[in-house]
Amino acid sequence: MNKENRIQRFDKMQQQAPAEEGARQYYFIEQARILWKERFDALVDSGEAAGRYGSRLLGQLQAEEKYGTFHIATFGCQMNARDSEKLSGILEQAGLKEVDSEHADFVLYNTCTVRDNANQKVYGRLGYLHTLKKKQPDMMIALCGCMMQEPSVIEKIKKSYSFVDLIFGTHNIFKLAELLCRRMLENRKMVVDVWEGTDQIVEELPVDRKYPFKSGVNIMFGCNNFCSYCIVPYVRGRERSRRPEDILDEIRKLVADGVVEVMLLGQNVNSYGKNLETPVTFAQLLRQVNEIEGLERIRFMTSHPKDLSDELIEAMRDCKKVCTHLHLPLQSGSSRILKIMNRRYTKEQYLELVDKIRRAVPGISLTTDIIVGFPGETEEDFEETMDVVRRVRYDSAFTFIYSKRTGTPAADMEQVPEDVVKKRFDRLLKEVQQISAEVCGRDEKTVQKVLVESLDDHQEGYVTGRMSNNTVVHFPGDESLIGKIADVYLEESKGFYYMGKYREDGQKKE
Repeated sequence: MNKENRIQRFDKMQQQAPAEEGARQYYFIEQARILWKERFDALVDSGEAAGRYGSRLLGQLQAEEKYGTFHIATFGCQMNARDSEKLSGILEQAGLKEVDSEHADFVLYNTCTVRDNANQKVYGRLGYLHTLKKKQPDMMIALCGCMMQEPSVIEKIKKSYSFVDLIFGTHNIFKLAELLCRRMLENRKMVVDVWEGTDQIVEELPVDRKYPFKSGVNIMFGCNNFCSYCIVPYVRGRERSRRPEDILDEIRKLVADGVVEVMLLGQNVNSYGKNLETPVTFAQLLRQVNEIEGLERIRFMTSHPKDLSDELIEAMRDCKKVCTHLHLPLQSGSSRILKIMNRRYTKEQYLELVDKIRRAVPGISLTTDIIVGFPGETEEDFEETMDVVRRVRYDSAFTFIYSKRTGTPAADMEQVPEDVVKKRFDRLLKEVQQISAEVCGRDEKTVQKVLVESLDDHQEGYVTGRMSNNTVVHFPGDESLIGKIADVYLEESKGFYYMGKYREDGQKKE
């Protein structure tokens, strides 16, 4: 088929495609499947398929009626991980089989841009993919996610990584199949389709879950907070909440499909529902999710301290399915720095909130995010952070050295010398690790409920799971326990995890 005929074929697809986005994308998924099959059949007919895939993989593809392979590498947060499950679902339905190797027909990087090192990691991997593509010219490379929302990144990729086939952003991941068809038929060197923003939420697209027994569930997208160091509102867009009935329907379907634990996802879940026609609070949604029969556990991320309401604390207390773990980002313990960060709470307000949460939910596990070396941070500011760490005694903390992000207010502020930041970071990390090791042993010699997630990677005959408070537990068991909530006697704390013993009787003492 010549170029003109290919373009005409894509034009015809666009004319025939339904206008409503859900139906439209299912149409393009089927069209992408046809195109991949044509490509695969040509490889088989030419005798090249065996050399491309090897006899074993080729046999699997033919047996499963798949017409190629794909690989997705995910960088970043739980939101990105959930997006990748959606992208994987689309590609699976379009006729491709997921493989672990980047030696695939279609390689997709779902990127993060919260910190500069995430960007550099992607650029490094692209160099490797270029080498692979030289050996396999018809290999397709795609980039999506937050990093792609930065115009400077797009220009750099066009200039230095022109071998990339497809680029799209955070707002139109649902259009992957349509974009694939466009790239395969228009035969351009590079297709770029990045939206500045959207108010669209497309429901009911395919999802390929990593775990059959637990799942992330997006309840909202975007962020309106504009912390001075953060690029997320610029790349994820403004807040958009899904309708509660759509969320509840999705969770019921997940439970019917074997899911026992869900994680409700949003950049700031506390802001959920504010932009709906009929406003619904996150606390109200949480209570509705808690009533779903068959669901065992509810997690959520992330909560912003500035608007974690008394109503939500009461819901956490009352809803027995809500896990006893809360991620509550601090970022800094200095009220002065928090103001410059535009966090809209003080050190004192944060500590008061922690006390309120712990009174309502005794034994709750608290985790946090902390930035070291924010512009203008003094030794006194840093000591304020250390004070909060010592007073709150987090189960764990994600500690980061400040990363300048172009386009944010903080990027233009006076930066702290690198050597000073490194020393502070090391001090903080040491303190956090010491406290975590002490705190995480509090449940030793008790029986706890553990959701078994996998076979243990390091010890044969063991399985690995998580308690309600998110602490990891390893104990003797087999594959039959995966996906089940087991009573486990916690024999020994290892600081950040437990070694335990499966107790079918659930008794409390050894």
